[in-house]
Amino acid sequence: MARPTSFRLPGALLDRLSDEAAARGMSVTALVATVLDEGLKTSPFPGIVYRDGPTGRRAGLAGGPDVWEIVRDLKHVQGPGEQRVQALAQQIGLPAQRIRLALAFYAAFPEEIEERIAADERAAARLRVLIDQRNRLLAT
Repeated sequence: MARPTSFRLPGALLDRLSDEAAARGMSVTALVATVLDEGLKTSPFPGIVYRDGPTGRRAGLAGGPDVWEIVRDLKHVQGPGEQRVQALAQQIGLPAQRIRLALAFYAAFPEEIEERIAADERAAARLRVLIDQRNRLLAT
């Protein structure tokens, strides 16, 4: 549950917050909460960033795929632990250390990442239904 709090911030920072909140179509309070949350989540994981996309903000490797994509893909790689990391790193052309970084972030915030994976699976299922409907129409 949210609790009221008060901070004294420099005027220039408040102006930037107001401008950014307006640009994103959100309140200053919501922006501050988002930025603080993301900053605190990524601080222990240098190389993890949050970025915007069509489905909202999500955690990803700086200059690389989203964390949820790495976790999803790793679930489909066969073999024991570290061999799976090495195999995935080779498959997607990333150093194994970057795969481990994504997995460390996942270990800290599994609900967030699992929610993204589930959303992707739902979108894929909807797309399969649409493709099947289109194919049935074309077959008649």
